[in-house]
Amino acid sequence: MNHRHSLSDEELIERIVQANDTHLFSQLYDRYAKLVYNKCMSFSKNVEEAQDLTHDIFLKLFVKLRSFKGNSKFSTWLYAFTYNHCINYVQRDSEKRKPKVDIEDYEERFSEEVSDDSIYSLKSEKLAKALNMIDVNEKAILLLKYQDEMPISEIKVILGIGESAVKMRIKRAKEKVLLTYNSL
Repeated sequence: MNHRHSLSDEELIERIVQANDTHLFSQLYDRYAKLVYNKCMSFSKNVEEAQDLTHDIFLKLFVKLRSFKGNSKFSTWLYAFTYNHCINYVQRDSEKRKPKVDIEDYEERFSEEVSDDSIYSLKSEKLAKALNMIDVNEKAILLLKYQDEMPISEIKVILGIGESAVKMRIKRAKEKVLLTYNSL
């Protein structure tokens, strides 16, 4: 058995950075390409775009790998890296395409808490449409929470904000997607 395949992420990264070794990097790629691709697919409109995003992320990752300090798990750091890349990509061209949603009485209509059950009960096709109409940051936090089932503790690391800020953003995003969904 090749002992390099049994290296932890951190050991593998340390060796990649020391030697600038593309062969070792391909092992890291093999470990995480599917995860990164799936995350890109949730932001993109098609397979080719998701593949391009995944490719771009790994190219940037090779250059930025030395900035990984080990303060969190590598998978969490990579998730944040992927998330930020996808958010930046979507924001660059979404303003041209995105229909605007009228939310005049937004605050008054959602004075009560939106339950998770109300989010889970939405029809998936219509929900996908509503998610594409709201702000990309709101969509992303909902995907982290409900699609990826990520705990608040990891979301706060990825976004670099406090726990109460994460909870408030999730609450607002749920309100926004429900309002948008009901307007369709």
